[in-house]
Amino acid sequence: MPLQTAPRRRESGVTITSPGPRRERPVGTAVARPRRRIHPGIAALLGAVAVGALVAIDVFAPSLFPAALPTRVQDGLTLSLSVLFEALPFVVLGVLLSIVVQVWLPDGVIERILPKSGWARRAVLSLLGMLIPVCECGNVPFARGLMMRGLAPAEALTFLMAAPIVNPIVILTTHAAFGWDGGILVARLVGGYLIANLIGWIYSRHPAPDALLTSHFRDTCERVAHEPGTPVRRSLTQFLIELRAVMPALVIGSALAGGVQVLVPRDVLLAIGANPVLSIVAMIALAITVAICSNVDAFFALSFASTFSSGALIAFLLVGPLVDIKMLALLRTTFTARTLAGIVAVVILAAFGIGIGVNVLA
Repeated sequence: MPLQTAPRRRESGVTITSPGPRRERPVGTAVARPRRRIHPGIAALLGAVAVGALVAIDVFAPSLFPAALPTRVQDGLTLSLSVLFEALPFVVLGVLLSIVVQVWLPDGVIERILPKSGWARRAVLSLLGMLIPVCECGNVPFARGLMMRGLAPAEALTFLMAAPIVNPIVILTTHAAFGWDGGILVARLVGGYLIANLIGWIYSRHPAPDALLTSHFRDTCERVAHEPGTPVRRSLTQFLIELRAVMPALVIGSALAGGVQVLVPRDVLLAIGANPVLSIVAMIALAITVAICSNVDAFFALSFASTFSSGALIAFLLVGPLVDIKMLALLRTTFTARTLAGIVAVVILAAFGIGIGVNVLA
């Protein structure tokens, strides 16, 4: 059953009411399953393997990178921290907006505002970013709050895929970087809107919407729906719950983004920039790895304008805000790995097709 307000039902003589997005379950079953955690020894082993890989590259392929190993490690740490600090304010803002939706918004407001038809609801949710112009990182906790208040997973995904592109800050920065040249601004807005609604439509047809979500998030919905106390106390509790959910993912995603940037030689990507097809592939790969906030990524893309085609730049501007490493780590707090694999496939294929179309028309 999708995450939405459930009707009353009787089971073993007890009336069970679901005030929020909880799943119906037999009376007496466990509320939540213990969360699986990575053993510290395994984490240490993975860290040792990563360090060993860096040393091996430095010993056996010293010409692959111009900088020495200590310099690359320092660069990786600097890049990771820059991604983390850039995203952190937006994550906190997203958590606060999530609390407003979960705790302070009166019951039934969302249902009254949104259209009844599924496609129309998703079309409206695609424009919600115009009213809540936060970074893609902040959209994840906000979307979690929307699902806890009754939105279906497919509807939340539509918002998550559209909001990082269809919002006023991104529109202004993209126009400041490119103006109307090459149709990059229009292609980015229209492409982002269409990709978001395509993903929403695909997952709205899923026979078991709850299967799109992690068990831990479903358990959180169970707990939040019955959280006792005053609104202030519930707000503080929910603030801690959301930070505990997204902060580890944000730190891991930032570290991966910084590490990948120093491990992948940038010269390899630039060398294929002249090819109209390979340039799109290269910019998609770059978008996934650099993890730049969508509010400023247009200026980063502008630095490649003299080397890469317009289609490659548009592919970069479409893929980065939706499925970069940092965003995937945050989405993994809510959606299953299988769901994310499908989203990545749709985004990459759609962005590639749009990029090819722009290169053909240019």
